[in-house]
Amino acid sequence: MVSDAFDKLEQELRRGVVVLAVLSQLRELRYGYELRQSLIEKGLPIEEGTLYPLLRRLEAQGVLSSEWQTADGKPRRYYKLSEEGERLLRRLTGSWRGLNEAMGNLLEAS
Repeated sequence: MVSDAFDKLEQELRRGVVVLAVLSQLRELRYGYELRQSLIEKGLPIEEGTLYPLLRRLEAQGVLSSEWQTADGKPRRYYKLSEEGERLLRRLTGSWRGLNEAMGNLLEAS
């Protein structure tokens, strides 16, 4: 029972940081698989079933732009932050740093 609760709560924590993590890696043009590998290498594994719908949603919201490119004969969709996405990344980064500092203070006190 406790393990189930932990898993659900951990999933909620991760869900809260996935958008910021994805945006942080799209300052330059990347395709989905490359982005996923970058997140994994930096310690944030993400399922394809989570990543690709998120990319489409962020693009629909105007946060990302995308383009199709053919490299090695394989068409790939590349994503990059739009101007709005760059502004959003700056704002979310500021919020994250404030929350991270507050949580550090709270957790040190316990």
